[in-house]
Amino acid sequence: MLPTVEQETRPSPVWSVIWLHGLGADGNDFAPIVPELADPSWPAIRFVFPHAPVRPVTVNNGVPMRAWYDIKGLSIADKQDAEGIRASIDEVEALIAREVERGVPASRIVLAGFSQGGAMALSAGLRHREGLAGLLILSAYLPLHDTIEAERSGANHATPIFWGHGSADPVVPMALGEHSRQVLELLGHRVDWHSYPMAHQVSLPELVDIRAWFSGLFANA
Repeated sequence: MLPTVEQETRPSPVWSVIWLHGLGADGNDFAPIVPELADPSWPAIRFVFPHAPVRPVTVNNGVPMRAWYDIKGLSIADKQDAEGIRASIDEVEALIAREVERGVPASRIVLAGFSQGGAMALSAGLRHREGLAGLLILSAYLPLHDTIEAERSGANHATPIFWGHGSADPVVPMALGEHSRQVLELLGHRVDWHSYPMAHQVSLPELVDIRAWFSGLFANA
């Protein structure tokens, strides 16, 4: 089991949000967002921020850092590390299973992630065998998109997907995010797409939209 940073908005959580960080960061990266994001009217939530494994990253001259998978080419979607991606899917599956063991059903678990973490949340969430509450994808793309049609789970065909992306993102170009969105929409997935005038980051307007999306999930549960 990966080490994690955890925050509970109130005792006895009935929802869980598993939030995956980006390349080179760790689970502490998004933990400070909880007080800014959480609304007092929401049910009790456990936010889980795992630390990705440390591994050499090819595009960074092989320097070891926390990464969900290796980036082998100058283009982020080039020469994809299928083995690393699938190993991290297994790690995310273990995190979901632990939340279920702690009393939160899959239907009240949200997978979230930024950049490489968003790519993993999307990859793992679409393949998960039980229906999840939602997928929160920030400044990311869909890796292994050529296998997703065969490998996706029908249980998450209608799972709500919030996707936020910066129009000036130099790390994960918005065109790559838009292509991934189109792949999913052609497969019948519903993507709530939001673009923002920003680079590779999270902005205040995006947080406002994320809060509204979460409120909608809780209201419809």
